[in-house]
Amino acid sequence: MAKKAKKHKEQQQQLLLESVIQYFKSEPRALHNYKQVCSAIGVEDSIDRLNVLELLEALVVSGQLSEPEPGRFRYIQMGNTTVEGKIDITTKGAGYLVSPELPEDIYIRETDMLNALNGDLVKVKLFARRRGRKQEGEVIEIVERAKTEFVGIVQSSAKFAFVVPDSNKMPIDIFVPLQDLNGAKDGDKVLVKMIDWPEHAKNPFGEIKRVLGRPGDNNVEMNAIMLDYNLPMDFPAEVEQAAEKIPMEIPESEIQKRRDFRNITTFTIDPADAKDFDDALSIQKLENGNWEIGVHIADVSHYVVPDSILEEEAYNRATSVYLVDRVVPMLPEHLSNGVCSLRPDEDKLTYSAVFEMNDEAEVLNQWFGRTVIRSQRRFAYEDAQAIIETGEGDLKDEILTMNALARLMRARRYQRGAIAFDKVEVKFRLDKNGKPLGVYFKVQKEANELIEEFMLLANRSVAEFIGMPKEEKKKGGKSIPGKPFVYRVHDKPDPEKLSDFARFASQFGYRLKFASEQQVSSSLNQLMKDVKGKGEQNVIETLAIRTMAKAVYTTNNIGHYGLAFKYYTHFTSPIRRYPDVMVHRLLDAYMQGKNWEGESQLEMRCKHSSDMEKLAAEAERSSVKYKQVEFLKDKIGEVFKGVISGVTEWGMFVEIIENKCEGLVRLRDMQDDFYSFDEESYSIVGKRNRKRYRLGDEIMIKVKRADLVKKQLDFALFEDDLYSSPRPMSEGSKLPNKRNKYKR
Repeated sequence: MAKKAKKHKEQQQQLLLESVIQYFKSEPRALHNYKQVCSAIGVEDSIDRLNVLELLEALVVSGQLSEPEPGRFRYIQMGNTTVEGKIDITTKGAGYLVSPELPEDIYIRETDMLNALNGDLVKVKLFARRRGRKQEGEVIEIVERAKTEFVGIVQSSAKFAFVVPDSNKMPIDIFVPLQDLNGAKDGDKVLVKMIDWPEHAKNPFGEIKRVLGRPGDNNVEMNAIMLDYNLPMDFPAEVEQAAEKIPMEIPESEIQKRRDFRNITTFTIDPADAKDFDDALSIQKLENGNWEIGVHIADVSHYVVPDSILEEEAYNRATSVYLVDRVVPMLPEHLSNGVCSLRPDEDKLTYSAVFEMNDEAEVLNQWFGRTVIRSQRRFAYEDAQAIIETGEGDLKDEILTMNALARLMRARRYQRGAIAFDKVEVKFRLDKNGKPLGVYFKVQKEANELIEEFMLLANRSVAEFIGMPKEEKKKGGKSIPGKPFVYRVHDKPDPEKLSDFARFASQFGYRLKFASEQQVSSSLNQLMKDVKGKGEQNVIETLAIRTMAKAVYTTNNIGHYGLAFKYYTHFTSPIRRYPDVMVHRLLDAYMQGKNWEGESQLEMRCKHSSDMEKLAAEAERSSVKYKQVEFLKDKIGEVFKGVISGVTEWGMFVEIIENKCEGLVRLRDMQDDFYSFDEESYSIVGKRNRKRYRLGDEIMIKVKRADLVKKQLDFALFEDDLYSSPRPMSEGSKLPNKRNKYKR
C-alpha cells in the first residue's frame, strides 16, 4: 500500500512538473510568479501551491528556469548557444553584449541583466531568434566585474547610507552600513568599493574607500574623474623616492659612450605651458650642401629600467592623462619635468634619429643611436609661428629651413593618400581656482605641423628600420616580416561605414567617391576643405572621424591607413607614453644584435597600452564636459546660436557655435507640436506641422539647466527664433536603420 502511495505521489509530481514546463514553454519570454503558474495549471490547494513554488526553485537550480527578478521565473530554452562578451548598458538599463564570436550585438532586457554592470565580462544564453527581431539573450553568469569602485555622493540617514554614483552607466545606488562610512558625511563626494551583492538584494553593499570632499570644488571634481576611470591621482611614496634618487647630473663616463650634439644648433617647440619636453630638433648644413636634421628624444629607457619600481608604475599607467586644468604624468615629476625633460641650457641624454636630407626633403642617409644634446632655445608654438609668418626672430634661418622641408614632406604624404583631419580642440581660460572664465579653440598652424612632420618621419623611419625586411628595402617587394616590434597601426575603414557616411554627407550636397583607397583619402580631404566655416562642419568632421577605425598598439603590423604609412610606430614621446619606452628598448637591443624573447608578452603590453590610452581620452573628454557645464551654469536663460549635432528618440543635441558647449533639447520640452524621432533619416519631425530638425541645422537655443553632477546641459528652443531654419520634409536619401550609428 505504501509503495502504491509513493508511486502515485511520484506520478503526481511528474505530471505537475510537465504541466509547469509546458506552461513556461508556451510563453518562453514571459516572466511568471508562482501564483500565476498555479492559476494557469489549475492548482488551488494551498499545499500544492507551495509544492509549485518549491518546484520552481528546484528548476532554477537545475538550469531549466531562470529567476531574473525575485519570485519571477522564465523558461531557459535548453540547447541554445551561450557566448561570452562585454556588456554595454544603455541609460535606460537594458544592454548589448559585444562579442567577437557573433556578427551582431545581442540585446539584453533590463530584467535579464542578472546584476551585470557596464563593461562586465558576462556569459549570455541566446534566445531562439524570432523572425524580424534582433537577437536577444539573458545574462546567466557574471564572469568578471569591469569595475568595483565608483565615485558618487553620500546620502545618509540615522540608520544607513547610500552612495549615488555619478556615472549614468551605473544605475544602482550602493548601500553602505554606517560603520563603513569611514568619516564620510551626507553630501560628500566619495570613492566607494562594491564588496558584495547578495542574491535577490536590490542594491549592492559597499564601503567608503576615500572621501574626496564637497561637490563643486575643482580639485574634488578633477580627482573624481580620475578615480571614476580607475586612473591614479598620485604616485606611491616608494615610487617618488625611487625617482628622487636619480641625479640630475650626467656622469662624464656616460657622455663618452654617446654621439655628442651639444655644439650643434638645437631647440624645442612646445605649447607655452608645457613642462615636459620630450623632443628637440637640431639642424646643421653639411659640407656637401645637404642638411643634417636630428630628432632627439628624451632617453627615458636609460633611467627607467626593466624590473624596477619605476618601470612597473610606468607600465601600469601607460600614459600621461591630460585633464582640462592639469597633467597627471606617467612618470614622477622629478623625471618628467626634470631629469628627462629637454630643458634649455642643460645637458640631456637622448635617443636620436638623425637624417641627411637634400633641399627636396628627401632622406639620403639615416642614423639611430644614443646621444647627448644641449638645447639652446625653447620656443612656444606661438614664437615659432611668428618667425614663420614674419621671417624675423631667433634662429630664423633654421626655423624657416625646417619649415620648408616640412611643407615638402607634408605635401608628399597627402599625395600618397594620408588623410587630413583637423578637428577643433576646445580649451578653457581658468582662474586660480579652476573656474572657467572663457573658451578658446586650439588651431593647428605651420609651427605645429613643422614639429608633426619631423616626428612622423622619425616614427616611420624607426618602424621601417626594424620591421621592413631587407628584401623589401632593396626591391620594394613583399617578404616575411622581421623581428617582434611595437607598431602603431590604423586599419582601413569598414566599407559599409564609408557607404553610410557618404549617404549621410549627400544630404548636405557633398558627393564622395570611395571606389578605391586613393579615392577615399582624396574625397575625405576635399570634404574637409569644403566644410570649413559651414554650419555642418563639426558634425561632418566628427562623423568622418567616427567612420575611421581606431589606432592601436600591436606587434601585428597592418600599416597606418590614416597616415598612409606601411610601417609606423611611436618613438617620440617616452615621457608620456609607455609604448615609446618599449620601442627604445627594442631598437637598442636589435642594434646590438640581440634577439627579443616573449612576443606574446609584448602584445599583452601593447593591448594594455591601447586600453589605457582609451581610458585617458575618456577622462579628458569628461573633464572638458564638466567645464562646459560649469561655464554655462551662470548663463541660465541666455540665448545662443547652435548647430544640431545629434538626434535621439528623446531629443536633439545642440552644440553652441561660439563655445562648442553641447546640450540636449528634450522632445517633451518642444511645446508647439508633438515631435518624434525619425530613425531612418536621423531627424526630429513634428506630427502636425511636419517641421523637421536635422543634423547640421542651425537653431537658436536658450540654456535651461546645467547639472554639474551628471555633467549634463539642457537647452530649450528659443521661441522667438527668427534665425533658425529647420529643414522642411523632403524625400531625400535615407540612412540605414542601425543602432547608434551617426546619432551623435
